[in-house]
Amino acid sequence: MAWRKNLQQLKRNPLARIGAAILITFYTAVIFAGFVGPYSPYDSQPNGSLLPPTPIYMRDVAGDWIGPHVYPTTQGPVDLETGDRPILVDRSQPSPIRLFAQGPEYKFWGLIPTERHLFGTEGAGYLNLLGTDDQARDQLSRLLYGGRVSLFIGLVGVAVSFPLGLLVGGISGYFGGWIDAVLMRFAEVLMTIPSLYLLVALAAVLPAGLSSAQRFLLIVMIVSLISWAGLARVIRGQVLSIKQRTFVQAAKAMGAGNLSIIFRHVLPQTATYIITAATLTIPSFIVTESILSIVGLGIQQPDPSWGNMLSVASNPSIIVLQPWLIWPPAVLIVLTVLAFNLLGDGLRDVLDPRNSQTPS
Repeated sequence: MAWRKNLQQLKRNPLARIGAAILITFYTAVIFAGFVGPYSPYDSQPNGSLLPPTPIYMRDVAGDWIGPHVYPTTQGPVDLETGDRPILVDRSQPSPIRLFAQGPEYKFWGLIPTERHLFGTEGAGYLNLLGTDDQARDQLSRLLYGGRVSLFIGLVGVAVSFPLGLLVGGISGYFGGWIDAVLMRFAEVLMTIPSLYLLVALAAVLPAGLSSAQRFLLIVMIVSLISWAGLARVIRGQVLSIKQRTFVQAAKAMGAGNLSIIFRHVLPQTATYIITAATLTIPSFIVTESILSIVGLGIQQPDPSWGNMLSVASNPSIIVLQPWLIWPPAVLIVLTVLAFNLLGDGLRDVLDPRNSQTPS
């Protein structure tokens, strides 16, 4: 079958494999964030703000081997002369690290909550692999839970904008005439509206106190209702060519209705472009959410997203003094966008009928 041949070609593309592996890893981790993340994304640790990544030790103070463990770590009082806050490590209480540790159940969007965690500690020590933020919350747990917002906003956005673009573009290209003129002029008007400025303007008139779920839906709907216009124009051009083909004329001769021809015979012929375009469009939604969160229009604290985690690290001194706050979300956003682009390029090479070469 053709799809099996395409899949084999995609597997032979090393860059597409890398992109797919990154995305599978990220989506699996955020879906099972309740299992992978050791702590709640909301709970603060006592005297644990702005702690660096927790060191893991193998030997106790006396030098005896006791296996991987951590020690209770807190921030000391501020030195009034220098302004420094020393890090205090209590080496009298080693806390062993355990796999599949028992812990409280944390719910965030209701995705796969669990009372078991991939790893945890026994005792008073916390294992903060990526440190803590200014509110003493575990950075790794917030990255995992925040990834649900940043990663799924692209999928939801494509699920909203692409059917609309397909429908409008298909009807416009198939019927032509005044219908085509009206729909395409409307699409061109939408394409002239800068989405970021529109969101900024709407944020000024929207009521305060919107929940993160409501803001999430607002971002998705506004960006989707603007972004479908470009897709509709491309689909219109493809439909103008497809509707002249023999199988479409045969369907008309057999008495098939216009809508039936559009949905059963014309639009399926655009699937190659749609699949490729979807993988290349999802990163734009992720970047848009990040930008909006950075400027204060996206997901609001204390709910995490990769964008608002970058916003709390906007102070230039953070890069030097607490780099664990800014580098992890920035790297994850870059890797996600890169992975989608690699996968999209691989799909385009495989599915484009004009490309006769097999990906290396």
